[in-house]
Amino acid sequence: MAHDIDPELAAALAALPKAPNGALLDLSDIPVCRERVAAAEEWLPAPEPDPRVKSETLSLPRADGTVLDVLMLHPGDPDRARPALVHFHAGGQVLGSAHDRTARAYCADLALRLDVVLAAVDYRLAPETPAPGAAEDGHLAYTYLTAHAAEHGIDPDRIGLAGASGGGAVATAAALMVRDRGERPPRLLSLHYPMLDDRGVTRSSREITDLGVWDRQENLYAWAAVLGDRVGAPDVHPYCAPGRATDLGGLPDTFIAVGQFDVFRDEDIDFARRLIAAGVPVDLHVYAHAFHSWDVFAPHSALARTFEQTWHDYLRRHLHG
Repeated sequence: MAHDIDPELAAALAALPKAPNGALLDLSDIPVCRERVAAAEEWLPAPEPDPRVKSETLSLPRADGTVLDVLMLHPGDPDRARPALVHFHAGGQVLGSAHDRTARAYCADLALRLDVVLAAVDYRLAPETPAPGAAEDGHLAYTYLTAHAAEHGIDPDRIGLAGASGGGAVATAAALMVRDRGERPPRLLSLHYPMLDDRGVTRSSREITDLGVWDRQENLYAWAAVLGDRVGAPDVHPYCAPGRATDLGGLPDTFIAVGQFDVFRDEDIDFARRLIAAGVPVDLHVYAHAFHSWDVFAPHSALARTFEQTWHDYLRRHLHG
C-alpha cells in the first residue's frame, strides 16, 4: 500500500542499501544477515572517541558462569553522583552489540549531552539465547548498578531504563522483573518504537509489508528466533514478550515514541493506553509520516530533530529534575 512518508525521510529511505530480498535486512538467514551488517559497519567512517567521555567495560558474572559485558560511558570525572541510563540497543533481539562502533559513539554522545552515566548492555541475542535470556541480562545489569552505584559515580535513585526497537522489549521485560522481584524501581522507562508483542495481529503489523526497513516478514522472523515454537501461544510470559503483560501497575514513568508507518505502531499505542489505565504516567508520541527508526536513518531531518529535542527534554526532566 502507498504510505505518505515525510519527504526528507523518503529520500533517506530510498538511499538505504538493500539486501537481495529488496529490504534493508534479510532475516531469513540470521547468521548471514549478521555478516552483512558487520561488513557494512566496517565501511562506515569510524567515529573518533570523545576524550571527554571515559569508558570501561564491566564483566558481570551470570549464574551459568558466563559474563555479561556492560559498557560504561562517563561524561567526565566522577566528581559527583550523576544519573544513569541503562541502554539496550536495537536489532530485533537478533542483531547488534553494545560494542559496535556506531552504537558506542551514539551512547557516548548521549552521555555527554545529557550529563549522565550511560551503561550500554551487551545482552545475549536470539536464537542462540531465547527469551527471557536478554531480559535476565538487563535485570542483572540494572541491579548490579543500583547495588554498586557509588563505585561508578551514580545516584542509585536516578537510574533509568531505555531501549529501542528490540532493545525496547528487553528494557520493558527487565522493568517487569525489577517490579515483580521487589527491587529498587527505575526512575523511568524510555522506549523508542519498542518490539513488544509476538502475536502480529494488529492493523499496523499487517499494513507494513513493503517499506523495507522493518516490515512484517522481518518481525515474524525475529520473533520466531526469540520464542521458537512458542510464538503466538496463549501462555507466552511477559518477560519474553512484554506486550503480553496484563498487570502493568507499578512500572515507572514511561516515554514511548513510534512512527505512523511502523509495524509496531498499534501495539505500542495499546501498551501506552494500558499503562495509563494502570496509573502509570506516560508520554506517548506518534510521529506522523515517519517509518521505523526514522531518527536513525534520517538523523538530520526535521522530524528527527523534533523527536530528539522532545526525548532529551524528557530525560533531563526525569533524571536531573
